[in-house]
Amino acid sequence: MTLDIITSPLLAPLRHGFFTRRGGASSGIFAGLNCGRGSSDLSDAVALNRARVAAALGVEPERMVGVRQVHSARVITVTAPLPLQRPEADAMVSTTPGLALAVLTADCQPVLLADAAAGVIGAAHAGWRGLRDGVLEATIDAMAALGAARGRIRAAIGPTISQHAYEVGPELFEAFRDDDPQSARFFAPGKGDRLLFDLPGYGLHRLRAAGIATAEWTRHCTYSDAERFYSYRRATHLGEADYGRLISAIRL
Repeated sequence: MTLDIITSPLLAPLRHGFFTRRGGASSGIFAGLNCGRGSSDLSDAVALNRARVAAALGVEPERMVGVRQVHSARVITVTAPLPLQRPEADAMVSTTPGLALAVLTADCQPVLLADAAAGVIGAAHAGWRGLRDGVLEATIDAMAALGAARGRIRAAIGPTISQHAYEVGPELFEAFRDDDPQSARFFAPGKGDRLLFDLPGYGLHRLRAAGIATAEWTRHCTYSDAERFYSYRRATHLGEADYGRLISAIRL
């Protein structure tokens, strides 16, 4: 089966993709293109899946770089392949041709960014913790430090959990509201005291507040489409022991 790659016209002409689970070598609960080295999937299958993604991007597997994601706002600047002991961070920026920046997700937002004219790219893993702590703003700042102009940066949010599937407790609503009363508009009533959080809507809000006028969400919900996407929350609801990780990447 061929790879199923979602792209954004905002990031053209740069090679990039939000890869779905289709076209991979993994089986069982990981069936498809599981790229999570931290999962309990067979390491050979994960390596083969990652090699297929790298080939689609036109780079060698070791030049498709990623970090140890920890739900932080830390960003690193990448100029060469990273060591086996990957640094802890949740975003990367680069000006190095032939390097692909890759993030893994399974409901959180994969965000790919580029100022093509300046030759600066970025990739961020943005769940609610990272968003609240400023991972997107930190990524944009790091891109600007490399010569990108905020007015030229374009950003695309890939497949993520959508509002109708993202039930949260009142404590999360209160924390966001205390940070910024305007953030209350990204929560809708759910069952009982539960609320529904618009994660991609909030991500777009943070991007635009940071000066990124050209941004979009691809409008794919990871929870709702089990054939195309892995989902941590869906796996939890089904009582599965583990879950696959989707990969999203961009290169110069």
